[in-house]
Formats: sequence, C-alpha cells, structure tokens
Amino acid sequence: MAATGSRWRQWWRDRRGREPAIDALLLEYYPGSVMLLDEQGVVRQVNPDFERHAGFPPRQLLGRRAVTLDLDPLHGDFAQAIEQSMTTLKPWRGLLLCRRADGSLRHQTTLIQPLVRDHAPLRLLVIQYDVTGMRQRAFYDRQLLERLEGTASRVPGVLFRLRQDSDGRLEFLYFSAALRVQFGLIPEQCLDDPESLLGRLPVDDRQRLETSLAQSTVSLKPWQLEFRITLPHGERWVEARATPQVRGDGDVMWDGLLIDIDERKQVEHRVQRLVATDMLTGALNRRAFFEQGEAALARVARHGETLSLAMLDIDHFKNLNDTYGHGLGDLALQAFATTCRESLRPYDLFARIGGEEFAVVLVDSQPKEAWNMLERVRQAVAAIALETESETVRFTVSVGLAVFGGDTSLESGLAQADRALYRAKRAGRNRICGPETLVQAPEAQ
Repeated sequence: MAATGSRWRQWWRDRRGREPAIDALLLEYYPGSVMLLDEQGVVRQVNPDFERHAGFPPRQLLGRRAVTLDLDPLHGDFAQAIEQSMTTLKPWRGLLLCRRADGSLRHQTTLIQPLVRDHAPLRLLVIQYDVTGMRQRAFYDRQLLERLEGTASRVPGVLFRLRQDSDGRLEFLYFSAALRVQFGLIPEQCLDDPESLLGRLPVDDRQRLETSLAQSTVSLKPWQLEFRITLPHGERWVEARATPQVRGDGDVMWDGLLIDIDERKQVEHRVQRLVATDMLTGALNRRAFFEQGEAALARVARHGETLSLAMLDIDHFKNLNDTYGHGLGDLALQAFATTCRESLRPYDLFARIGGEEFAVVLVDSQPKEAWNMLERVRQAVAAIALETESETVRFTVSVGLAVFGGDTSLESGLAQADRALYRAKRAGRNRICGPETLVQAPEAQ
C-alpha cells in the first residue's frame, strides 16, 4: 500500500502546475474500486482509493487473481463473469456479492469491460460500486411494504386514495388488493380508468357521489356515502369513508375505505318492510301508507297533476266473521290483499288502514284509468272462493274513489274517498263511487 501511495504522489507531483487529465480525476474521485486485469484475470492496477471501497490493501491483491474477492473464488459468480467477458469480448454488467479482507460481504454493482487494442494483449477494466446500503434499505422497504400489505389485507374493506383535480376530474391513485377479493374488480384496471368503477354506479347514485365530494371539497370535512355498484354477480351496497386533504397544487385527495354493506342493507330493508307492513295481509300499514302517500302527493304537486286515491271495504265482513269465525275472516283478508296486489301495478301503494278497510294510491293514473283498474279489482274480488267443510264462501268489495290535486292534503283526500265509499255502500255495495264529474263504469247489481 505504501509503495502504491508513493507512486501516486510522485505521479501527482509530476503533474503539479498542470491541469489534471480527466482520466486521473476519474481515478482519484470515483466512489468505488477500479481494477485493471490481464488475460489471466490477474490484478495489474487499482485506483488510489481501492482499499477503502474494496476492503483489500492493494499489496494483497496486486499480482493475484481478482476472484480473490469472490464469495467462492473457484466457482463463484465473479469468476464466471470474467470468463464470459473474456470469451465474448463484450461488457458484463451485474451485481456480485464480494468478500472483504475482514470477511464481511458486500454487494457490488460491477462492470467488466474488455479492452481490445491492436497488437496489445487483452485487458479487462473492472469497475465496482458498493450498493450494500441501498440493498439493505430496499430490503427493509420491501419488508415494510409487505407488512403494510399484510395489514391492508386484514382490513375489513378496500383501502383507496382518490384525487380530484382543479377541473373536477376524479382519479384513483391506489387500491388495496381487497378490491379484487371483495368486489371482483381489477385494481390496475380501475387505476388506469376510473370509469371501470365509477361507471358501475346507477345514475342517481353517481350524482349523489359527485355532489357529496363537491361538498367535502369545500368543507374539508370527512366524506361518507352509501351507494350501489353493479357487479358481474349482481348489485351490491357499498359505503365509502374518507378524509380529505388539499395538496400544494390545489388538488383535493381523499384517503379512505370502501366497505361492503350489502348484508347490512338487506337486513335494514327487511326491517323496514316489517315495520311498514301489516303482518296479516302483507299490505302497507297505515303509517307507511301516509309516509309514501305524502311523497306521491308531493310529486304530483310539483307537476301540477292530480292524485287518484281509493278506499276499499270488504262488504259484510262482520257477518262473515260472526258466521264462519275469525280464522276464515283472516283467510278472507289475506285472499283479498293478494287479489288486490295482483290486480294493481307493482308501484301502486296498497295498504290496510284498519280492520277490513284498505286504501290504494294509483300512481301516475288519470281518473278514468284509475276507475278501470279499480273495476278490475272489484271483479277479481267477487271471484274469490273460500272453501269450508260445508260450503264455498264468497264476498265482495265496495270502493270509493277521490281525485284531488297537490293543494289538498292526503288526510283530506282520504276523507273524500271515505265519503265516496259510504255512497257506494248506501247504493247497495259491490260497486265503485267517485267524483260526480267522473264517467262511471256500469255498476254491479
């Protein structure tokens, strides 16, 4: 080492007063080890800082084969790399695990460059740079990422990052692997094209999502929304929860969680149906009828239209109960409700509002159309036959129809229908009575 240092200092004194050549500067300041090998792989020259980077004093390596640095000097990767470069006369680039003089192992990125010159023996220029620290950091980062991904996989939902730019465009920056597991969607595809996910939302849900995000952008309050998403195996309910933050470029970013709440929503719907449904007949109960009826009345009021509402009452129901018992009376109520639902449209509101009294709101129906549907109900009810041990029991229904606008309350409309029902009973039952201006169908006798 002392001899090499002495030669280097002498070379430097000889050049004092002159601008150093670039090759000398490169050798002096290169942050790694440089070796010149002969055709036998023997080290002939090294750079001045060789010992610090390679871990071997030059005196221990000069005149010896470079594979002394190899983990396995006879059959290691270094030996194979040198042989390949000599055989092909092409550069070899790669990562080698080298042993220092103290026995420690270091990862070195390595370039072996054949030097082929006319009438000169083959030489190899070997340049190495220690990347052990970077590999250790990369290994640590990889372990940390694996732990984070393991944690993310145990989160009961899909982790995501969503960005909205200043033009209002939405872009997903991250999805955890749970997106594929829970919803069957490919994370990479949804990252490349946000519509792969957002395009699966129904129109009204998409509008609610965009509106709620806009509100969160302004308030910077946590964002939470329940919406539906159409998947290959059907529609599911999803809840999004996220916290917004404003970036330096003005974009807003949300970090949050997508949770599959379909099972919860199904339970909620079942509970709502139970709360809103008459247990015996399956029709809406009085409370649900008024809630949904008020909404229907508000819709017609916005459009300046009218609402058709009818009261239905089973004729002589008390006599039927007294004669055949409450068991048959319950069967009659159930058969009546089933027949009405089958005769009406799925979106019409049909409710039991007390005893044998029922009400129906005929949605989006003109008065004459409403009358015809009620006549169909009346005829279907008259055809019901309940078999007892001794006879067949039949019954009929009386109907009162009211037609009113949005300036009338639902209670007032129901009172009008009740008065029309009273007229139908006074007129002999098994018939429909309604507004005087309405052209009526022939009444049953």
